[in-house]
Amino acid sequence: MPASEQIRLQAFLAHCGVASRRASEKIILDGRVAVNGTVVTELGTKVTEKDKVTVDGNPVTPEENKRYVLLNKPAGFVCSSKDESDRKCAVDLLKDDYKERLYNVGRLDMFSGGLIIFTNDGDFAARLSHPSSELEKEYIVDTSLPLPRDLAEKFMKGVRVDGVFYKCKAAREMNSHRMQVVLIEGKNREIRRVFESNGVAIKRLTRVRIGNVQMDGLAPGEHRDLTAEEIKGLLILCKNR
Repeated sequence: MPASEQIRLQAFLAHCGVASRRASEKIILDGRVAVNGTVVTELGTKVTEKDKVTVDGNPVTPEENKRYVLLNKPAGFVCSSKDESDRKCAVDLLKDDYKERLYNVGRLDMFSGGLIIFTNDGDFAARLSHPSSELEKEYIVDTSLPLPRDLAEKFMKGVRVDGVFYKCKAAREMNSHRMQVVLIEGKNREIRRVFESNGVAIKRLTRVRIGNVQMDGLAPGEHRDLTAEEIKGLLILCKNR
């Protein structure tokens, strides 16, 4: 961005790799951001690169190098830049290899594993994470007990749990204890809530695909850069382009 161009503070933070625009809004509202020495909590505030912006007292500046990293998150790690309960953070698995400040695009709950993308490109993160993108995410669900024979069909038609309506794009029973599920929205703990409401405990939940990006042998805890073709493909698949 040109040094004199004014942009909203949350967009500026995203350009700096602090967090996605949505997460940056919360950081601002929490009083953690100062502009030229003054704490700002107004989301409409506009800044330029000439302004001195700090988060938690630390200066932030736009990053020139954009990173797009695919991580196979192991279960037991949270998707957060830091955790108040001192739990292990997935982003820490990347810190030895990337000096840029990276944040996750979307989330996987602590007990789930599989693919998640990290970036410092706020516009890219916003496109992919917004529900209007309708970007497919594919999961493999392993259960302790046999699956109800009609669960896949019910999930595709839609299931209401505690007043919330859940509906997957596709579901296929792979064997008596394993199901493939494809979501395009991914409400909080959607798969777990649908399965639990049908009396089935999940033993393991793994995301194996995001749009055109496959796991392809990436072991838990391992990461790699997305290819230019994969990045372009993800943006093409987003319906909010």
